[in-house]
Amino acid sequence: MERESPAFDPHTPNIARLYDYFLGGKDHFPADRAAAEKLLEAAPELRAAVRANRAFLGRAVRYLAESGITQFLDIGTGLPGPDNVHEVARKITPGARVVYVDRDPVVLVHARALLAGQGDTTAVEGDLRKPEGILRNPEVMAAIDFSRPVGVLLTAIMHYVADSDRPREIVAGLRDAMAPGSCLVMSHGTTDARAAAVEAITEVYRGTNAPIRFRSRERIAALFEGFELVDPGLVWLPEWRPDQADMIDFVDGPESSLILCGVARRG
Repeated sequence: MERESPAFDPHTPNIARLYDYFLGGKDHFPADRAAAEKLLEAAPELRAAVRANRAFLGRAVRYLAESGITQFLDIGTGLPGPDNVHEVARKITPGARVVYVDRDPVVLVHARALLAGQGDTTAVEGDLRKPEGILRNPEVMAAIDFSRPVGVLLTAIMHYVADSDRPREIVAGLRDAMAPGSCLVMSHGTTDARAAAVEAITEVYRGTNAPIRFRSRERIAALFEGFELVDPGLVWLPEWRPDQADMIDFVDGPESSLILCGVARRG
C-alpha cells in the first residue's frame, strides 16, 4: 500500500516542529512545546544535541563546498532554520544548486516561501523510505546532475526509519545513483550514548508523528557501506572538525551529544 504524506495535525507532536523548538524557532504548537519540555525534563542534553547537529550540518556543507561539490540533495530537511544549506554553500560557491526534500506539507510550505526568488534552489515532496521516487522526481532531475559529484545530506533523519523499511537498502539506493567523488553526510542517534536519556527520548517520541530508533555504532557504520569515511571518521557531533565554540555545551563529554556523525566519499 502506498504511504501518504502526513496531514497537518497541530495536536500531535511533530518532529520538524520539535526540532524547530529546540533551535529557538517559532513554528510550533502547544502539543509540540509540551512534548519538547517533557523531553528536556527527561534528557536535558537534548537541546544541546539538536544545536550541535545543526552546527555539524553547517561544517559538513562547508567542507563539501570547499572540496568542490556544487550540488546538494538535503533529504528530511525539516523547517528552515539558521544557516540553511543553500546559505552556507553559497558563501563558498555562489552558484551552488540545492534541493530540499521532505514529506511534511508544512515543511514544504515554509521551505518554498523561504526559497522564493532564490534560483538554483528548490523544495520537493519526497519520502526517504522511497529513494527511487526522490531520484526520479522531475524537479530533482532538473536540478541535480547525478553524473557529477553531489552531496547527499541525511542529518538526524535515518533514526526515524524503521528496521522494517530496510535502512541499509535505502542508503544503498542513494549511493548507487551518486557519481564517484560524491559525499554522504549523515548523523544518527545512537544507543552507545547515555542509556537513560536514550530510553526517555525513545519513549516520548512514540507519541509523535515519527517514532525514533537509536542504533548502535556498528549498525550506523554499516549504513556507510560503499563509502570511505573522511577524517575524523564516525564520531560524536562536536568531534567532527569542530570550531572552538562547538565544544562549549559538552563539558561532560562529547557523548552527551547523543548522536554520531560522519562524512564519507564515494570512491
